[in-house]
Amino acid sequence: MTNRVVVVTGAARGLGATIAARFHAAGYRVALADIDVAPADALANGLSPDGSLACAVKLDVTSKQDFVDALAAIVERWGRVDVLVNNAGASKVVPPMEITAEQFDSVIDVNLRSVLFGCQVFGQYFADRGDGRIVNIASLAGQNGGSATGAHYAAAKGGAITLTKVFARDLAACGVTVNAISPGPLDLPIVHESVAPDKLEKVIASIPAGRLGPAEYIADAAVLLGSGTAWFANGACWDINGGLYMR
Repeated sequence: MTNRVVVVTGAARGLGATIAARFHAAGYRVALADIDVAPADALANGLSPDGSLACAVKLDVTSKQDFVDALAAIVERWGRVDVLVNNAGASKVVPPMEITAEQFDSVIDVNLRSVLFGCQVFGQYFADRGDGRIVNIASLAGQNGGSATGAHYAAAKGGAITLTKVFARDLAACGVTVNAISPGPLDLPIVHESVAPDKLEKVIASIPAGRLGPAEYIADAAVLLGSGTAWFANGACWDINGGLYMR
């Protein structure tokens, strides 16, 4: 895998950092893309001090031009890109009836426009090459309408799943696959920091598996879907939620 290159958005912390580390462990060259480039750079240095196998790139996922510039910079550095993981996401829990236009637009921009721009820019590059993998990180909230992370977040993630199917169909003939991963509640610091202990206990009690999911499970699925052998997995939404939602 040492010749394969992956770009992970929102890679400065949390799930994105875990995904980047997992791809690195699998032998990929990893570009950690984030608007907050300093922590991304620190993580990249930790993975590859000489910069040969990991680097940070500044990317505001609400800007299509930033995607264009990031892709060009990584291709100039390593000669190619094989996988894009659209992971960047953000939300603030607000009761559905109280969401303002500004809050809605902000969450849609980071969680949904980013998927559109990533699929457009990297999808065209992959189509021109005749090969490529796009993995969009969705959410259980986008499937069951859960508002624990905000109705605007749920709407954005539902849209990300739909865009996955649209681009999967559009790019399939060009040798490009587009899939989504839909995680349930994960065992991440941000979850423990943002959810009150009593509420978190109720969340865990509602999961048939009886515990929060490891972020590494999501990362492993991303590595699998990003592999060169995963050509027949396309347009799918992979549910990893401990049995909390079953279709």
